[in-house]
Amino acid sequence: MIMSRYQTTRVLKPFNKKRRFATTIYPVVPRSDNDIYLEISAPDRLDKLALKFYNDSQMWWVIAIANGIGKGSYMVPAGITIRIPDISNITDYLENENLER
Repeated sequence: MIMSRYQTTRVLKPFNKKRRFATTIYPVVPRSDNDIYLEISAPDRLDKLALKFYNDSQMWWVIAIANGIGKGSYMVPAGITIRIPDISNITDYLENENLER
């Protein structure tokens, strides 16, 4: 099951009743034998890669976290090899990390 990265983030309501969110803790993306390694020959975008491999462009953050990229930009530079993680366990890690605190 693919999910939004904020789906397990708690909603906080302080005294002034304005809704705000707790900090989202992203999971460490474990390596798997099912991961795909992709050599980027021309600049690409994280959201397009997520759409291609996960059928959901909002899952770009999984690829970004796994590769330590994407801070301030969706762009993936040419000439690097990135890991496309197996998505099957990501939702479990995300739920456990954010719901248990």
